Amino acid sequence: MWYHNAEVGSSKPGQFITLEGIEGSGKSRQLNLLEKELSRLGLSFIRAHQPGGTPFGEEIRRVLLHKDGAEREPGSELLLYLADRYQHLKEVIDPALDKGIHVVCDRYHDATLAYQGHARGIGFELIDRLAEILELRTPDLTLVLDVEVRVGLQRAIERNHRENQEQWGRFEAEDLSFHQKVREGYQRLAQREPERVLLVDASGDPDTVFEKLLSLIRQHHLLQP
Repeated sequence: MWYHNAEVGSSKPGQFITLEGIEGSGKSRQLNLLEKELSRLGLSFIRAHQPGGTPFGEEIRRVLLHKDGAEREPGSELLLYLADRYQHLKEVIDPALDKGIHVVCDRYHDATLAYQGHARGIGFELIDRLAEILELRTPDLTLVLDVEVRVGLQRAIERNHRENQEQWGRFEAEDLSFHQKVREGYQRLAQREPERVLLVDASGDPDTVFEKLLSLIRQHHLLQP
């Protein structure tokens, strides 16, 4: 998590934007570009990620993502993600937004719906009910970087090798059909909530993709100076 001009804040609540996508969709690169743009504009914001983002969450992240981690039932995996999310909201996201600090987050609840809800077969209905019980905050805007599955997986595998991060490739090790279902899950979410969840074609070069992403943020009148 990175803080930028966080002491400035605003009397208005901050805005909450999340980036989503399959493995290798380019979220980190786009967040880097967005971070530079928001810093250039002098906005008060934090950059966050899930799973993780708190000491408690980083412990859960190790359990969830390490490729040699123990096998788990889909329901157990779901509950771990929700525990991470609830802690992150209470400790980081909600306090920042309440202070007028914007939050841009790498993955959030839509990832759980796409991965555990659709790809793992739990379904959206149960996860929706749990989110309601936990009073999970809904983002102001969710941008899904959409890319063909084989392309994204190849990018992710090359990235992990380049950065010596192969040990964190638990999801990259899933078969192709799983990742196809994840992509389909995101597409269904975009159909379900077309005003909030927007698909962004991420097949082009990073700068072109970023222009599309930034245009959508501006169209929704978010993250303005």
